[in-house]
Amino acid sequence: MRSPKSSKSHGVLTRPGLSMPLSQSSATAKERLCSAESESTARPPVEIPNSIVQSTRSRCLPWLASIAYPLARYLVLPFYFRRIEVTGREHFPTTGPVIIASTHRSRWDAFMVPYAVGQDVTGRVLRFMVTADEIKGLQGWFIRRLGGFPINTRHPGISALRHSVCLLQHGEVLVIFPEGNIYRQPAPLKPGLARLALQAEASQPELDVRIVPISIQYSKPLVPWRTAVKIHVEKPLSAIVYASDHPKQGAKRLTEDLEIILRSLSNCP
Repeated sequence: MRSPKSSKSHGVLTRPGLSMPLSQSSATAKERLCSAESESTARPPVEIPNSIVQSTRSRCLPWLASIAYPLARYLVLPFYFRRIEVTGREHFPTTGPVIIASTHRSRWDAFMVPYAVGQDVTGRVLRFMVTADEIKGLQGWFIRRLGGFPINTRHPGISALRHSVCLLQHGEVLVIFPEGNIYRQPAPLKPGLARLALQAEASQPELDVRIVPISIQYSKPLVPWRTAVKIHVEKPLSAIVYASDHPKQGAKRLTEDLEIILRSLSNCP
């Protein structure tokens, strides 16, 4: 399933449970387009000899998502966690390209983001950018078929970056953990998210990529059984605001603003 390509105006959610079905044929066509573009860039330019480039594919199987999302929401997470509180869901855009920028405190974060704004709540499919090490074995099989795709964080491949831009051009929701790894305390953000947002914005006039900060706080740092969780969805930043700057300066300013927001949310009680 895919969310439809955005018009240039963006709404916000007024209630959970919205459904935005897209025909499987449209989703397949979009998947072929993004995969083809990624494969066409599988050979890196000469000036980037250290880049590790691989064909990037991703898809979300509707039947698997219809099982996995409710199973996590109504069985796995309520069993393990004492309480999960979500605020600010009304800030999440109902249409258009979105990059979710979430804090990263635990492996459970990959479940918490869908719990807050996943397909069964907002009607929007989430596409996770995942480190290449995670796409292995049975876990990798599920990740790829639930919208995830790999990126080598040490040597980002041209294919993965082009695939990310392609998804945004088609109004998709991309999930990135901008701290780059799991940290118990707030850590400096990597500049890749801001660069990707501005690259996508520059690729298509008035694309209007929204960056949605999400804070995930656990009552106990190691997240043992019966931990309580607070998730807050903040108002989105607009990439257009930073696109008028020089690319490096715009990315730096966007990264700084996003870091300030995430740090302030992490300090909230």
